[in-house]
Amino acid sequence: MKVDRLLTVPVQVDIKASFARAWELYKAHPFFFSLFMLLIVSIQGMVVIYVQAYMIVYSALLAPPLYAGFYLVANKISRGETVIYPDFFAGFRFWIPAAVISLLTQTLLALGLIALVIPGIYLAVSYLFAIPMGIFGGLDPWSAMEWSRKLITRNWWRFFGLLLVLVLLNLLGFLLAGIGLLFTIPFTFLVIYSVFEDLTREVFSEEEPSATHE
Repeated sequence: MKVDRLLTVPVQVDIKASFARAWELYKAHPFFFSLFMLLIVSIQGMVVIYVQAYMIVYSALLAPPLYAGFYLVANKISRGETVIYPDFFAGFRFWIPAAVISLLTQTLLALGLIALVIPGIYLAVSYLFAIPMGIFGGLDPWSAMEWSRKLITRNWWRFFGLLLVLVLLNLLGFLLAGIGLLFTIPFTFLVIYSVFEDLTREVFSEEEPSATHE
């Protein structure tokens, strides 16, 4: 499989460069990104207020394809394609893999945190690329998770540093009356996409997965 080449590509994570690239992606459609994030926050708020008992259903079935929309729009911008607001809902084309990956990763993370904490932290970093792997690599959920883990483990501490910076960024967004999250959360997904694209561009561009071209 060509995907095996992922274990031979240099795994360099330039945090400064990834932030710069994410900023360029965000600037292409800042209003769209923040408006879509506002929609997600509104949906989550309504679930909490009116049907809190079903929050787990929202987290497992609805949130994954919604957030996947950030990756798909980032891909279109990167490819120089025209973006319209409905493109953010394209994650629902990959509803099943996104939901399954999310459910599996959250379950394993919970077990890891309950066990010794450290395994949970390891997996939280290792699965950063799980959903992009499933969408852009055309992999089944478990393979997407495993290839994300294999790729990231080659330079795990660098990815841990990246995730830590992103967590601090979103904490800052939360402290700004929560309004800052309308920027920091989309920006987080764009940073992850930027790093993912840089590391997998040659392999996945050769495989031409349909996920990026529909």
